[in-house]
Amino acid sequence: MRRRSLLLAAVPAGLVTLAGCGDNSSSSSKASASPSASASVPPPKIVDGPLPAITAGTKFDEKPTVAKGSGDPSKNLAVKTVIAGGGKAVAENDFIQANYLGQIWSTAKVFDQSYDRTPLLMQLAAGSIIDGWRYGLAGKKVGSRVLMAVPPTWGYGSAGNSQAGIKGTDTLVFVVDILNSFNSKSSSTGKEVAQSDAALPKIGTNTDGKAPSIDIPKADPPKQLVANYVLEGDGPAVQSAQTVLCQFKGEVWESGKAFEQTYETGRLAQFSIAQMQEVLKGLAQGITGKKVGSRILVVTPPDLAYGNNPPSGGVVKKGSTLVFTVDILAAM
Repeated sequence: MRRRSLLLAAVPAGLVTLAGCGDNSSSSSKASASPSASASVPPPKIVDGPLPAITAGTKFDEKPTVAKGSGDPSKNLAVKTVIAGGGKAVAENDFIQANYLGQIWSTAKVFDQSYDRTPLLMQLAAGSIIDGWRYGLAGKKVGSRVLMAVPPTWGYGSAGNSQAGIKGTDTLVFVVDILNSFNSKSSSTGKEVAQSDAALPKIGTNTDGKAPSIDIPKADPPKQLVANYVLEGDGPAVQSAQTVLCQFKGEVWESGKAFEQTYETGRLAQFSIAQMQEVLKGLAQGITGKKVGSRILVVTPPDLAYGNNPPSGGVVKKGSTLVFTVDILAAM
C-alpha cells in the first residue's frame, strides 16, 4: 500500500468532488490531518543559510544524500536553489509534483522521502502542506532542485511529529526536485485524436485552460460506457489505486445542461479512483487506463452514474446519461 507523505496536512479544501454535485456546485473533500504549523504563524524571513551539503546524488531527480547540519541552524527559513530549472515559476495555491527527501538537522536521520516510491502531488496552500514548503518553494521554477532548512515554527510546530520521530525543537532539512506544476489554467498537453463517430459527442481541443466545448448529437445515448481519447498524452496509464489531478466538465446528454466543472472556476479536481468508484463508477472506469496528459471523452450510462438516485435539486435527473470531458493532469 502506498504510504501517505508526512508532509501533507490535509486534502486541500475547495477541491471539487462529485459526491453531491448539482447545478455547477462543488463540495470539499477532507482527510485526516498530519501535524502542521498553525495558520496564525506569520510568514518567515527567508535567508541563504546555513545549509548542509548534498554529498551524493547531486543530479536533478537523483536520490540525494545530505550531510548532518553543522552548528546551530538558523531561526529563519533557509532556502537555496541548488539547480535552477527553466520551467514555469510556482505560485502559492499551485499544485506541484515533486520528489523530495527530508531529514533532521542535528542527526541527519532521514524521516521521509519519495525517490523510492512515486513523486508527491500536493498543493502549496495553507493547511495543505507544511508552511516551510509553502513559503520556500513559491517562485521557484519547474526543473529546480531546492535545498531548505525549516525551523519548527514553519514545520511541525512545538508538537513535532511522533510518527516520524520529529521533536518539537527539530529543524528539518529538505531536498526538493520540482518536476511539474499545475493551476486552474492547466490543460491537457496531448496530441489530437480524430473524433469520427457521429453518434458520440464531439469535444473541443483547445488547450488554453478554458472549458472545451461539448457538442452532443441529437440521438439516443449509448447503452455502454464510452471512454475515448480526444487529446492523447504520453504519460503513464492511470492505475486503479492512484489519485488523479484533473480539469473536467460534465453535461447531461438529454438536456445538454452542465452540472459541474472546474474549468474557469479557479479550482482543480483531485480524487482517488477508488473514491470515485463509489460515487460515479463510469467516470472512475473511464479514467483508469488512460494516459496522464490526455483529454478524454467519457459517456456514462445511468447504471454507471446516478441511476434512479441523482443529487437533489440539480439538472441530473433519474436515468440521465452523463457526458464528461476530462483533462488528466497528473496521477500519484
